[in-house]
Amino acid sequence: LRRLMINPYSSFGVSDDTFKMASELIESLSQSFQRVDEICSLNQLKVLRAFQNSRLSDVHFGYPTGYGYDDVGREKIEQIYSEVFGGEAAYVRIQISSGTQAISACLYGILRPGDEMLCATGAPYDTLRTVIGCNAGAANNYSGSLKEFGIGFSQVELKADGSIDVQAVLAAVSPTTKLILIQKSKGYSTRPCLNSELISEAIRSIKIVYPNIVILVDNCYGEFVEDKEPCELGADLCAGSLIKNPGGGICPSGGYIVGKKDLVEKVASHLTAPGLGSHVGPSLGYNRIIAQGLFMAPHVVSESIKGAIFASALFEKFGFICSPASTDVRGDIVQSITFDNPQQVIDFCKIIQASSPVDAFVAPEPWPMPGYDSDVIMAAGTFTQGASIELSADGPIKPPYLVYMQGGLVSEQVKLAAMLAVEKMGGRIA
Repeated sequence: LRRLMINPYSSFGVSDDTFKMASELIESLSQSFQRVDEICSLNQLKVLRAFQNSRLSDVHFGYPTGYGYDDVGREKIEQIYSEVFGGEAAYVRIQISSGTQAISACLYGILRPGDEMLCATGAPYDTLRTVIGCNAGAANNYSGSLKEFGIGFSQVELKADGSIDVQAVLAAVSPTTKLILIQKSKGYSTRPCLNSELISEAIRSIKIVYPNIVILVDNCYGEFVEDKEPCELGADLCAGSLIKNPGGGICPSGGYIVGKKDLVEKVASHLTAPGLGSHVGPSLGYNRIIAQGLFMAPHVVSESIKGAIFASALFEKFGFICSPASTDVRGDIVQSITFDNPQQVIDFCKIIQASSPVDAFVAPEPWPMPGYDSDVIMAAGTFTQGASIELSADGPIKPPYLVYMQGGLVSEQVKLAAMLAVEKMGGRIA
Protein backbone atom coordinates (compact mmCIF):
# COMPACT_ATOMS: atom_id res chain seq x y z
CA LEU A 1 0.00 0.00 0.00
CA ARG A 2 2.72 2.49 0.93
CA ARG A 3 4.58 1.92 -2.34
CA LEU A 4 1.59 2.68 -4.55
CA MET A 5 1.35 6.17 -6.01
CA ILE A 6 -2.26 5.69 -7.04
CA ASN A 7 -5.24 4.96 -4.83
CA PRO A 8 -6.40 1.37 -5.54
CA TYR A 9 -9.33 1.79 -3.12
CA SER A 10 -10.91 4.71 -5.00
CA SER A 11 -13.42 2.50 -6.84
CA PHE A 12 -14.78 1.47 -3.41
CA GLY A 13 -15.33 5.11 -2.38
CA VAL A 14 -12.10 5.79 -0.46
CA SER A 15 -10.87 9.31 -1.16
CA ASP A 16 -7.28 10.16 -2.03
CA ASP A 17 -6.93 12.09 1.23
CA THR A 18 -7.96 9.09 3.30
CA PHE A 19 -5.72 6.80 1.27
CA LYS A 20 -2.77 9.12 1.81
CA MET A 21 -3.44 9.26 5.55
CA ALA A 22 -3.70 5.45 5.67
CA SER A 23 -0.45 5.05 3.73
CA GLU A 24 1.42 7.25 6.18
CA LEU A 25 -0.12 5.33 9.07
CA ILE A 26 1.06 2.02 7.62
CA GLU A 27 4.59 3.38 7.32
CA SER A 28 4.54 4.16 11.04
CA LEU A 29 3.38 0.60 11.85
CA SER A 30 6.24 -1.18 10.07
CA GLN A 31 7.86 -2.46 13.28
CA SER A 32 4.56 -3.88 14.53
CA PHE A 33 4.02 -5.64 11.22
CA GLN A 34 7.56 -7.02 11.36
CA ARG A 35 6.85 -8.61 14.77
CA VAL A 36 3.75 -10.25 13.31
CA ASP A 37 5.78 -11.63 10.40
CA GLU A 38 8.39 -13.07 12.75
CA ILE A 39 5.78 -14.93 14.80
CA CYS A 40 4.12 -16.12 11.60
CA SER A 41 7.39 -17.60 10.37
CA LEU A 42 7.99 -19.46 13.64
CA ASN A 43 4.48 -20.92 13.63
CA GLN A 44 4.50 -21.75 9.93
CA LEU A 45 7.68 -23.74 10.26
CA LYS A 46 6.39 -25.49 13.39
CA VAL A 47 3.28 -26.54 11.48
CA LEU A 48 5.31 -27.69 8.47
CA ARG A 49 7.55 -29.81 10.70
CA ALA A 50 4.52 -31.47 12.32
CA PHE A 51 3.11 -32.34 8.88
CA GLN A 52 6.42 -33.86 7.83
CA ASN A 53 6.81 -35.79 11.08
CA SER A 54 3.38 -37.35 10.61
CA ARG A 55 4.28 -38.63 7.12
CA LEU A 56 0.98 -37.35 5.80
CA SER A 57 0.18 -38.54 2.27
CA ASP A 58 -2.61 -38.01 -0.22
CA VAL A 59 -3.80 -41.54 0.60
CA HIS A 60 -4.98 -40.06 3.91
CA PHE A 61 -7.50 -37.80 2.12
CA GLY A 62 -10.03 -40.56 1.51
CA TYR A 63 -13.74 -40.67 2.35
CA PRO A 64 -14.37 -42.89 5.40
CA THR A 65 -18.05 -43.23 6.33
CA GLY A 66 -20.23 -44.96 8.87
CA TYR A 67 -18.53 -45.62 12.18
CA GLY A 68 -15.15 -44.36 10.99
CA TYR A 69 -13.17 -47.18 12.55
CA ASP A 70 -9.49 -47.12 11.54
CA ASP A 71 -9.78 -43.76 9.78
CA VAL A 72 -6.04 -43.44 9.15
CA GLY A 73 -6.37 -39.93 7.75
CA ARG A 74 -8.17 -38.76 10.86
CA GLU A 75 -5.42 -40.31 12.98
CA LYS A 76 -2.77 -38.39 11.02
CA ILE A 77 -4.65 -35.11 11.44
CA GLU A 78 -4.91 -35.68 15.18
CA GLN A 79 -1.22 -36.54 15.38
CA ILE A 80 -0.39 -33.25 13.66
CA TYR A 81 -2.68 -31.24 15.95
CA SER A 82 -1.18 -32.92 18.99
CA GLU A 83 2.35 -31.90 17.98
CA VAL A 84 1.45 -28.38 16.87
CA PHE A 85 -0.49 -27.60 20.05
CA GLY A 86 1.86 -29.38 22.44
CA GLY A 87 -0.40 -32.14 23.76
CA GLU A 88 -0.14 -35.89 24.23
CA ALA A 89 -3.26 -36.47 22.12
CA ALA A 90 -5.81 -34.62 20.05
CA TYR A 91 -9.46 -35.05 19.08
CA VAL A 92 -10.22 -33.20 15.82
CA ARG A 93 -13.64 -33.73 14.28
CA ILE A 94 -15.71 -32.08 11.60
CA GLN A 95 -18.80 -32.96 13.69
CA ILE A 96 -17.93 -30.33 16.34
CA SER A 97 -19.80 -27.27 15.14
CA SER A 98 -18.49 -24.48 17.39
CA GLY A 99 -15.94 -23.46 19.97
CA THR A 100 -18.68 -23.48 22.60
CA GLN A 101 -19.43 -27.12 21.79
CA ALA A 102 -15.73 -28.03 22.08
CA ILE A 103 -15.36 -26.31 25.46
CA SER A 104 -18.69 -27.71 26.63
CA ALA A 105 -17.56 -31.23 25.71
CA CYS A 106 -14.44 -30.77 27.84
CA LEU A 107 -16.54 -29.72 30.83
CA TYR A 108 -19.02 -32.59 30.52
CA GLY A 109 -16.23 -35.07 29.81
CA ILE A 110 -14.21 -34.16 32.92
CA LEU A 111 -16.72 -32.99 35.55
CA ARG A 112 -19.08 -35.21 37.53
CA PRO A 113 -21.99 -34.46 39.91
CA GLY A 114 -20.61 -32.95 43.10
CA ASP A 115 -17.56 -31.49 41.36
CA GLU A 116 -16.98 -27.77 40.97
CA MET A 117 -15.41 -25.78 38.16
CA LEU A 118 -13.67 -22.49 38.83
CA CYS A 119 -13.24 -19.82 36.17
CA ALA A 120 -10.01 -17.89 36.78
CA THR A 121 -10.87 -15.14 34.29
CA GLY A 122 -14.15 -13.77 35.58
CA ALA A 123 -17.45 -14.47 33.87
CA PRO A 124 -17.13 -16.88 30.92
CA TYR A 125 -18.26 -15.98 27.41
CA ASP A 126 -22.03 -15.54 27.05
CA THR A 127 -22.84 -18.82 25.29
CA LEU A 128 -20.77 -20.80 27.82
CA ARG A 129 -22.77 -19.36 30.71
CA THR A 130 -25.86 -21.22 29.50
CA VAL A 131 -23.80 -24.43 29.46
CA ILE A 132 -22.71 -23.84 33.05
CA GLY A 133 -26.06 -22.49 34.21
CA CYS A 134 -24.50 -19.43 35.82
CA ASN A 135 -26.28 -16.68 33.87
CA ALA A 136 -28.87 -14.53 35.56
CA GLY A 137 -32.61 -14.82 35.16
CA ALA A 138 -34.64 -17.28 33.13
CA ALA A 139 -31.61 -18.41 31.12
CA ASN A 140 -30.60 -20.40 34.20
CA ASN A 141 -33.33 -22.84 33.26
CA TYR A 142 -31.59 -24.18 30.14
CA SER A 143 -32.13 -27.93 30.16
CA GLY A 144 -29.00 -30.01 30.57
CA SER A 145 -26.74 -27.34 32.08
CA LEU A 146 -23.94 -28.34 34.43
CA LYS A 147 -25.96 -26.81 37.26
CA GLU A 148 -28.81 -29.20 36.53
CA PHE A 149 -26.35 -32.09 36.92
CA GLY A 150 -25.25 -30.86 40.33
CA ILE A 151 -21.93 -29.44 39.19
CA GLY A 152 -20.92 -26.27 41.02
CA PHE A 153 -19.41 -23.11 39.60
CA SER A 154 -17.44 -20.17 40.96
CA GLN A 155 -15.41 -17.41 39.38
CA VAL A 156 -12.55 -15.12 40.32
CA GLU A 157 -12.31 -11.67 38.80
CA LEU A 158 -9.18 -10.54 37.04
CA LYS A 159 -6.92 -7.89 38.54
CA ALA A 160 -7.36 -4.27 37.51
CA ASP A 161 -4.53 -4.66 34.99
CA GLY A 162 -6.28 -7.60 33.33
CA SER A 163 -3.98 -10.33 34.67
CA ILE A 164 -5.10 -13.44 36.54
CA ASP A 165 -5.33 -12.94 40.30
CA VAL A 166 -3.47 -16.13 41.14
CA GLN A 167 -3.64 -15.70 44.92
CA ALA A 168 -7.40 -15.20 44.73
CA VAL A 169 -7.73 -18.27 42.51
CA LEU A 170 -5.75 -20.38 44.97
CA ALA A 171 -7.89 -19.10 47.83
CA ALA A 172 -11.10 -19.91 45.91
CA VAL A 173 -10.21 -23.56 45.35
CA SER A 174 -12.44 -25.83 47.42
CA PRO A 175 -12.21 -29.57 48.17
CA THR A 176 -14.62 -30.20 45.27
CA THR A 177 -12.80 -28.05 42.69
CA LYS A 178 -11.83 -30.38 39.85
CA LEU A 179 -11.28 -28.03 36.90
CA ILE A 180 -10.07 -24.47 36.43
CA LEU A 181 -11.06 -22.69 33.23
CA ILE A 182 -8.91 -19.96 31.71
CA GLN A 183 -10.52 -18.03 28.86
CA LYS A 184 -7.75 -16.51 26.77
CA SER A 185 -9.84 -14.13 24.68
CA LYS A 186 -12.03 -11.48 26.28
CA GLY A 187 -15.43 -12.40 24.83
CA TYR A 188 -18.01 -9.60 25.20
CA SER A 189 -16.05 -7.78 27.88
CA THR A 190 -13.68 -4.84 28.15
CA ARG A 191 -10.73 -6.72 29.63
CA PRO A 192 -7.60 -7.41 27.55
CA CYS A 193 -6.80 -10.77 26.06
CA LEU A 194 -4.42 -12.87 28.12
CA ASN A 195 -1.05 -13.41 26.50
CA SER A 196 1.14 -16.48 26.83
CA GLU A 197 3.32 -15.00 29.54
CA LEU A 198 0.35 -14.36 31.84
CA ILE A 199 -1.20 -17.77 31.16
CA SER A 200 2.10 -19.58 31.74
CA GLU A 201 2.70 -17.78 35.02
CA ALA A 202 -0.80 -18.58 36.28
CA ILE A 203 -0.65 -22.26 35.30
CA ARG A 204 2.75 -22.73 36.90
CA SER A 205 1.62 -21.14 40.17
CA ILE A 206 -1.62 -23.14 40.34
CA LYS A 207 0.07 -26.45 39.54
CA ILE A 208 2.62 -26.00 42.32
CA VAL A 209 -0.18 -25.98 44.90
CA TYR A 210 -2.84 -28.09 43.12
CA PRO A 211 -1.11 -30.42 40.67
CA ASN A 212 -4.17 -32.65 40.20
CA ILE A 213 -6.67 -29.95 39.24
CA VAL A 214 -7.36 -29.97 35.50
CA ILE A 215 -6.55 -26.65 33.81
CA LEU A 216 -8.55 -26.07 30.63
CA VAL A 217 -7.80 -23.13 28.34
CA ASP A 218 -10.45 -21.80 26.00
CA ASN A 219 -8.12 -21.08 23.09
CA CYS A 220 -10.69 -19.60 20.69
CA TYR A 221 -9.32 -16.68 18.64
CA GLY A 222 -5.83 -17.18 20.10
CA GLU A 223 -4.24 -19.87 17.94
CA PHE A 224 -1.00 -18.85 16.17
CA VAL A 225 -1.13 -15.27 17.42
CA GLU A 226 1.85 -16.07 19.63
CA ASP A 227 4.60 -18.67 19.31
CA LYS A 228 3.32 -20.92 22.12
CA GLU A 229 -0.03 -22.66 22.60
CA PRO A 230 -1.65 -23.38 26.00
CA CYS A 231 -0.56 -27.02 26.35
CA GLU A 232 3.00 -25.93 25.64
CA LEU A 233 2.59 -23.61 28.63
CA GLY A 234 1.44 -26.38 30.97
CA ALA A 235 -2.34 -26.53 30.41
CA ASP A 236 -3.93 -29.98 30.67
CA LEU A 237 -6.42 -29.27 27.88
CA CYS A 238 -7.11 -26.60 25.30
CA ALA A 239 -9.91 -26.42 22.78
CA GLY A 240 -11.24 -24.32 19.95
CA SER A 241 -13.06 -24.13 16.65
CA LEU A 242 -11.91 -24.90 13.12
CA ILE A 243 -13.95 -22.01 11.71
CA LYS A 244 -11.70 -19.74 13.73
CA ASN A 245 -7.91 -19.49 13.50
CA PRO A 246 -6.75 -23.10 12.98
CA GLY A 247 -9.13 -23.70 10.07
CA GLY A 248 -7.27 -21.12 8.00
CA GLY A 249 -10.51 -19.85 6.44
CA ILE A 250 -10.92 -23.16 4.60
CA CYS A 251 -12.70 -25.52 7.02
CA PRO A 252 -16.50 -25.42 6.77
CA SER A 253 -16.97 -26.70 10.34
CA GLY A 254 -15.18 -28.62 13.06
CA GLY A 255 -13.43 -28.29 16.38
CA TYR A 256 -10.44 -29.61 18.29
CA ILE A 257 -9.47 -30.69 21.79
CA VAL A 258 -5.76 -31.17 22.60
CA GLY A 259 -4.09 -32.20 25.85
CA LYS A 260 -3.28 -35.11 28.11
CA LYS A 261 -4.23 -38.42 26.55
CA ASP A 262 -6.52 -39.67 29.33
CA LEU A 263 -8.41 -36.37 29.48
CA VAL A 264 -8.84 -36.17 25.70
CA GLU A 265 -10.26 -39.67 25.73
CA LYS A 266 -12.75 -38.75 28.46
CA VAL A 267 -13.96 -35.87 26.31
CA ALA A 268 -14.19 -38.17 23.30
CA SER A 269 -16.26 -40.64 25.31
CA HIS A 270 -18.71 -37.86 26.14
CA LEU A 271 -19.02 -36.86 22.48
CA THR A 272 -19.48 -40.43 21.21
CA ALA A 273 -20.16 -43.05 23.90
CA PRO A 274 -18.27 -44.73 26.73
CA GLY A 275 -16.25 -47.57 25.25
CA LEU A 276 -16.24 -46.01 21.80
CA GLY A 277 -14.46 -42.76 22.58
CA SER A 278 -12.10 -41.53 19.86
CA HIS A 279 -12.34 -44.75 17.84
CA VAL A 280 -15.49 -43.68 15.99
CA GLY A 281 -16.41 -40.62 13.96
CA PRO A 282 -15.77 -40.70 10.22
CA SER A 283 -13.90 -37.81 8.60
CA LEU A 284 -16.27 -37.94 5.59
CA GLY A 285 -13.64 -36.72 3.15
CA TYR A 286 -12.76 -33.55 5.08
CA ASN A 287 -9.22 -34.56 6.01
CA ARG A 288 -7.68 -32.68 3.10
CA ILE A 289 -9.56 -29.48 3.97
CA ILE A 290 -8.76 -29.76 7.69
CA ALA A 291 -5.09 -30.37 6.91
CA GLN A 292 -4.81 -27.60 4.33
CA GLY A 293 -6.61 -25.15 6.61
CA LEU A 294 -4.18 -25.87 9.44
CA PHE A 295 -1.22 -25.50 7.11
CA MET A 296 -2.47 -22.08 5.94
CA ALA A 297 -3.52 -20.92 9.40
CA PRO A 298 -0.34 -19.14 10.58
CA HIS A 299 -0.26 -16.98 7.45
CA VAL A 300 -3.99 -16.24 7.53
CA VAL A 301 -3.81 -15.32 11.22
CA SER A 302 -0.95 -12.91 10.50
CA GLU A 303 -3.04 -11.19 7.82
CA SER A 304 -5.88 -10.83 10.30
CA ILE A 305 -3.60 -9.31 12.94
CA LYS A 306 -2.06 -6.83 10.51
CA GLY A 307 -5.54 -5.66 9.56
CA ALA A 308 -6.51 -5.31 13.23
CA ILE A 309 -3.39 -3.30 14.04
CA PHE A 310 -4.14 -0.92 11.18
CA ALA A 311 -7.80 -0.54 12.16
CA SER A 312 -6.84 0.12 15.76
CA ALA A 313 -4.32 2.80 14.77
CA LEU A 314 -6.80 4.47 12.42
CA PHE A 315 -9.61 4.66 14.97
CA GLU A 316 -7.23 5.85 17.67
CA LYS A 317 -6.29 8.68 15.34
CA PHE A 318 -9.92 9.81 15.49
CA GLY A 319 -10.16 9.59 19.27
CA PHE A 320 -11.81 6.22 19.79
CA ILE A 321 -10.75 3.79 22.51
CA CYS A 322 -9.39 0.59 20.98
CA SER A 323 -8.40 -2.59 22.77
CA PRO A 324 -5.81 -3.77 22.19
CA ALA A 325 -4.17 -0.48 21.26
CA SER A 326 -2.21 -0.48 18.02
CA THR A 327 1.08 -0.75 19.94
CA ASP A 328 -0.01 -3.47 22.40
CA VAL A 329 1.22 -7.06 22.44
CA ARG A 330 -1.62 -9.24 21.12
CA GLY A 331 -2.84 -12.62 22.29
CA ASP A 332 -5.81 -13.05 19.94
CA ILE A 333 -7.28 -11.71 16.70
CA VAL A 334 -10.10 -9.73 18.33
CA GLN A 335 -10.10 -5.95 18.05
CA SER A 336 -12.65 -4.01 20.10
CA ILE A 337 -13.65 -0.41 19.42
CA THR A 338 -15.73 1.63 21.87
CA PHE A 339 -18.36 3.78 20.19
CA ASP A 340 -20.52 6.58 21.57
CA ASN A 341 -24.01 5.20 20.89
CA PRO A 342 -25.95 2.24 19.47
CA GLN A 343 -26.26 3.79 16.01
CA GLN A 344 -22.50 3.92 15.57
CA VAL A 345 -22.30 0.22 16.47
CA ILE A 346 -24.92 -0.54 13.83
CA ASP A 347 -23.32 1.71 11.20
CA PHE A 348 -19.88 0.20 11.69
CA CYS A 349 -21.20 -3.36 11.34
CA LYS A 350 -23.03 -2.38 8.16
CA ILE A 351 -19.78 -1.04 6.69
CA ILE A 352 -17.99 -4.29 7.58
CA GLN A 353 -20.75 -6.22 5.81
CA ALA A 354 -20.57 -3.95 2.76
CA SER A 355 -16.80 -4.59 2.55
CA SER A 356 -17.26 -8.36 2.34
CA PRO A 357 -16.91 -10.74 -0.63
CA VAL A 358 -20.17 -12.52 0.26
CA ASP A 359 -23.54 -10.83 0.93
CA ALA A 360 -22.00 -7.37 0.57
CA PHE A 361 -25.45 -6.13 -0.47
CA VAL A 362 -27.05 -7.23 2.83
CA ALA A 363 -27.56 -4.83 5.74
CA PRO A 364 -27.34 -6.54 9.17
CA GLU A 365 -29.71 -5.52 11.95
CA PRO A 366 -29.68 -6.20 15.72
CA TRP A 367 -31.72 -9.20 16.88
CA PRO A 368 -32.28 -11.28 20.06
CA MET A 369 -29.69 -13.96 19.28
CA PRO A 370 -29.97 -17.16 21.36
CA GLY A 371 -27.45 -17.37 24.19
CA TYR A 372 -27.10 -13.60 24.71
CA ASP A 373 -28.77 -11.27 27.21
CA SER A 374 -29.35 -8.36 24.81
CA ASP A 375 -29.90 -7.75 21.11
CA VAL A 376 -26.76 -8.43 19.11
CA ILE A 377 -25.73 -7.23 15.66
CA MET A 378 -23.46 -9.42 13.60
CA ALA A 379 -21.79 -8.59 10.30
CA ALA A 380 -20.26 -11.56 8.54
CA GLY A 381 -20.04 -11.64 4.77
CA THR A 382 -18.14 -14.89 5.00
CA PHE A 383 -17.70 -17.98 2.84
CA THR A 384 -18.37 -20.14 5.93
CA GLN A 385 -21.26 -19.17 8.17
CA GLY A 386 -19.96 -17.77 11.45
CA ALA A 387 -16.29 -18.09 10.45
CA SER A 388 -14.64 -15.46 12.61
CA ILE A 389 -11.22 -15.94 11.00
CA GLU A 390 -12.92 -14.24 8.06
CA LEU A 391 -13.58 -10.53 8.54
CA SER A 392 -16.58 -10.06 10.79
CA ALA A 393 -17.82 -7.68 13.44
CA ASP A 394 -20.41 -8.02 16.15
CA GLY A 395 -21.49 -6.50 19.40
CA PRO A 396 -24.31 -6.34 21.94
CA ILE A 397 -26.54 -3.29 21.71
CA LYS A 398 -25.89 -2.10 25.25
CA PRO A 399 -23.39 0.17 27.02
CA PRO A 400 -20.46 0.63 26.69
CA TYR A 401 -21.29 0.13 22.97
CA LEU A 402 -18.37 -2.04 22.03
CA VAL A 403 -17.90 -3.61 18.62
CA TYR A 404 -15.71 -6.68 18.36
CA MET A 405 -14.02 -6.93 14.99
CA GLN A 406 -12.06 -10.04 14.15
CA GLY A 407 -10.59 -11.93 11.25
CA GLY A 408 -9.66 -11.07 7.72
CA LEU A 409 -8.28 -13.62 5.30
CA VAL A 410 -6.46 -10.77 3.58
CA SER A 411 -5.43 -7.55 5.30
CA GLU A 412 -6.52 -5.43 2.31
CA GLN A 413 -10.15 -6.15 3.11
CA VAL A 414 -9.73 -5.01 6.72
CA LYS A 415 -7.96 -1.84 5.58
CA LEU A 416 -10.77 -1.11 3.13
CA ALA A 417 -13.43 -1.51 5.81
CA ALA A 418 -11.57 0.73 8.25
CA MET A 419 -11.04 3.46 5.65
CA LEU A 420 -14.68 3.34 4.57
CA ALA A 421 -15.72 3.70 8.21
CA VAL A 422 -13.61 6.85 8.44
CA GLU A 423 -15.36 8.32 5.43
CA LYS A 424 -18.94 7.16 5.92
CA MET A 425 -19.68 7.11 9.64
CA GLY A 426 -21.14 9.99 11.58
CA GLY A 427 -20.14 11.37 14.98
CA ARG A 428 -16.51 12.10 15.67
CA ILE A 429 -15.37 10.55 12.39
CA ALA A 430 -17.42 12.88 10.22
